[in-house]
Amino acid sequence: MAKTQISIYFVCLASSLILNVLLLRNNVYLGGKGELSWSRRAAVEAEAVAEISCSGHGRTYLDGLVVDGSPVCECNSCFGGPDCSQSLPDCVADVDGGDPLFLEPFWMQNAASSAMLVAGWHRMGYEFPNKSLISQLLEYHIRKLHATVGNAVTRGRFIVFGAGSTQLLNAAVHAHSLKNSSAPAKVVASLPFYPVYQLQTDFFRSLDFQFQGEAALWKNKSDSTSNFIEFVTSPNNPDGQLRKAVLQGPHVKVIHDYAYFWPHFTPIPAPADEDLMIFSLSKLTGHAGTRFGWALIKDEDVYQKMLTYVTLNTLGISKDTQLRALQLLKVALEGRGRQLFDFGYTTMKERWEKLRNALSMSKRFSIQEIAPRYCTFYEAIKDPSPAYAWLKCERNDDKECYTVLKEAGIIGREGSRFGGESSYVRLSLLKSQDDFDALLHRINKLVTKEDGSKSVI
Repeated sequence: MAKTQISIYFVCLASSLILNVLLLRNNVYLGGKGELSWSRRAAVEAEAVAEISCSGHGRTYLDGLVVDGSPVCECNSCFGGPDCSQSLPDCVADVDGGDPLFLEPFWMQNAASSAMLVAGWHRMGYEFPNKSLISQLLEYHIRKLHATVGNAVTRGRFIVFGAGSTQLLNAAVHAHSLKNSSAPAKVVASLPFYPVYQLQTDFFRSLDFQFQGEAALWKNKSDSTSNFIEFVTSPNNPDGQLRKAVLQGPHVKVIHDYAYFWPHFTPIPAPADEDLMIFSLSKLTGHAGTRFGWALIKDEDVYQKMLTYVTLNTLGISKDTQLRALQLLKVALEGRGRQLFDFGYTTMKERWEKLRNALSMSKRFSIQEIAPRYCTFYEAIKDPSPAYAWLKCERNDDKECYTVLKEAGIIGREGSRFGGESSYVRLSLLKSQDDFDALLHRINKLVTKEDGSKSVI
């Protein structure tokens, strides 16, 4: 009996100690009040909105519409109704845009670690205490991420933040163009190229630079006194191929767009070690709407010019954006990056394989060939997992491939917009699972109409 009482005493004592430790920890974290104060309402609202499932075919958002006090579901393509449960017949597969929603399930699985709650008085001023416009902690995590992934050299590089890579692309052109030159710098890219290169250059109508199209056309002229600025996208948008600069010479400046140079889109053969490299949060974590990008720059003069451009254009990047980017990069670094990149790579690889299988029996349509190659991040040979399919209509009477696909219920992006032929169309594999399923369904229907071919799905 005495032994039993002693045992009960020690159990109670241990339980009391544990309870006190927990209470002490809560008091430390909650300002000694034992409960959340000003953040409670925001946390409850955020979780209440996030818990609405919309039947798994849509989402509700804190900044979305509210009807009768309830958030309205924003449905994915091919679904409708108040809770997105209604499948829409004869739905068009819209795979034109590049919204990277394929990573949305990953962030839902990591809801707690990726969430952030910001006080209304968070960093209200223009600058950080060191008079800089960029977060030192975010810069540290960017350098750490590149070192972990092994996709870029950051040592000896300056960093400029931008509103996505879009702002930085023109900032780089501005920095590389010579002022008071006798002729504007010629901005070029290899076909097919990302349309924004030409659209931005033409839009700003600068006296210092002009878009001059295909880089290869100037290959034998780049050793002249003309100044060239070449965009190199690797892996390329739209065809996913790893690329290098075409032009060489003392009057050639190269801007390397590495938005897709991450392990979920391409094997990393070696760290990129170029004079000017641009990256984007959009294709790294999928948060295109956050509008955050960064440039790694070797030359200090180019760095200062790009920094001046961003400062005069937007007076830096939103402190809220930088805070969110920091939180997301912390999650991306967990497990040495394997969690995020494993999820992304598996998803993109499976989509690519399903699309290739669906088109394998077709004589009317084809997509680009991408060979497996060794990836230093995974220390293994990896299969292709591109962001886009560069589809070609093979028949002579299908030269307007965009129209052919549109009539079949598929909306892609015309090859002519990339400087390519109209027989090509870019199909985005980045969007939601519902979007990809709709694309696969439409492709399968097209293929089955060819000579009575049987479906492979």
